[in-house]
Amino acid sequence: MAEVAPLDRSWQLNGLCRGNHSHLFFPPSAIERKEERERREAKAKAICAVCAVRADCLGFALEIREPYGIWGGMTEIERRQMLAHRVVV
Repeated sequence: MAEVAPLDRSWQLNGLCRGNHSHLFFPPSAIERKEERERREAKAKAICAVCAVRADCLGFALEIREPYGIWGGMTEIERRQMLAHRVVV
């Protein structure tokens, strides 16, 4: 049986989402109104837009099928749609 190499997560140390902004990338545990969600997601995506590790982040989330939060500038719904339309080569 072939061994599976562990995923490289070193890029996470350079993510702009670390620290004070991390609350923007995941929904709160309480109910969030649509307008609040849209504002939070827009702020998170703006941070992703200028992040040097955005591509690595999105690739990681797609590879592990991350079901929650904003990764690489995309919501869980956007990532699901991307995976559904992805062509396997």
